[in-house]
Amino acid sequence: MTGFCAVILSLVLVLALPLAAWADWLCDGDPLRVERINGLMDASGPATAIPNAADGTLPGDGLLIHWRGETLQLPRTNNAGTPSYTDGRWWWRAEDADHPEFNQRRGGLVSYTCEPMGE
Repeated sequence: MTGFCAVILSLVLVLALPLAAWADWLCDGDPLRVERINGLMDASGPATAIPNAADGTLPGDGLLIHWRGETLQLPRTNNAGTPSYTDGRWWWRAEDADHPEFNQRRGGLVSYTCEPMGE
């Protein structure tokens, strides 16, 4: 019975995730999934004084990007405006929710075209 309860609890937790935490696109022709992750900052503490808490994110938050069989973990930058995420090589920003910016630095800048899944 314990195993069954664990399965039910797992399903409830997955189904309870806010829709904004997940997004799906086709980037450069391949499916890409983004998962928002919360950092270790306490939103009720000193972090509330940080001026760029846009879109409900704070420094320390990040994204997991699942694309082409890889998972990229990108921490949020502290740039003003729409939250952006980078690890120094990969960069993501969704100022236009239908056409997010997804770039990679490999000598120069490589930009990937992203469209909402299903378009």
